Amino acid sequence: MTGEYNLVAVMGPTASGKTAFAALLADRIDGEIISADSRQVYRRMNLGTGKDYADYRVEGKDIPVHLIDIADPGYKYSVFEYQRDFFRAFHSITERGKVPVLCGGSGMYIEAATRHYRMEEVPKNEALRNELESKDPDALKEILSTLKKLHNTTDIDTRERVLRAIEIENHKLSHSPDQNDIPLINPLYIGILYERSAERQRITERLEKRLNEGMIDEVKQLLQSGVSPESLEYYGLEYRYITMFLQGRMDFNAMKAGLNTAIHQFSKRQRTWFRKMERAGCTIHWIEGEFPDGVKLQKVLQILKSS
Repeated sequence: MTGEYNLVAVMGPTASGKTAFAALLADRIDGEIISADSRQVYRRMNLGTGKDYADYRVEGKDIPVHLIDIADPGYKYSVFEYQRDFFRAFHSITERGKVPVLCGGSGMYIEAATRHYRMEEVPKNEALRNELESKDPDALKEILSTLKKLHNTTDIDTRERVLRAIEIENHKLSHSPDQNDIPLINPLYIGILYERSAERQRITERLEKRLNEGMIDEVKQLLQSGVSPESLEYYGLEYRYITMFLQGRMDFNAMKAGLNTAIHQFSKRQRTWFRKMERAGCTIHWIEGEFPDGVKLQKVLQILKSS
């Protein structure tokens, strides 16, 4: 069915409609979806992560999806854990004769799944953290910049994130992971991309819709259930801004405007990540988001047929 490919990866910036399309594709090629979204792994974090279970339903049939709702809010699920869980899901799907369809916008997760390198579990380094405890945020960012190029600004938007990033890079210096036990993934990369103005409109309209559907109440319930404000802010975007609003640190209009801007900036970073993948040798077949899903489907099927 998929020729030289053993996985189809459907990617795109936020609000590109990639999940519903991936479900349509999976239904056509007898596939199952593996999510590549770094926040949809968490239970009870639905509106804030854009998790819409209806997207996985095609003509009344639920398409199997893996790696959503697998961790509790407050937990910090790592890329190492994602790669481990992805390989398990990939083997399970292929052993049953189905086609894995990876779907998401988290570039690091997509690369961990498809680029044939092994992520490692990096334990907390208390000695290193104690050494860095007195450093101010600018000093920590400077230390991190000596260890890696700061392509991903989410590495430095909280003190905990920059500490963790330093910890991971420091670990890499003294460890060389074994590549031999990684399954060979031959992915077909499909990208869904809207024209910029249409993308901006879709992002803004989706934010409005999610706020009307109760996204603030979702965050409030997470806080009431015992998830700490610091944990929610760690997840970024919707959870950070709404937590600040609920704590009285900004009013509703400032929260909404700031969040809208932050999501647009996030979308730009996703585009940048995908361009980086292309520069590294990944061929991404881009399909215009404005096309009806049926047209998108025929284009992907044609690529698969010719492979």
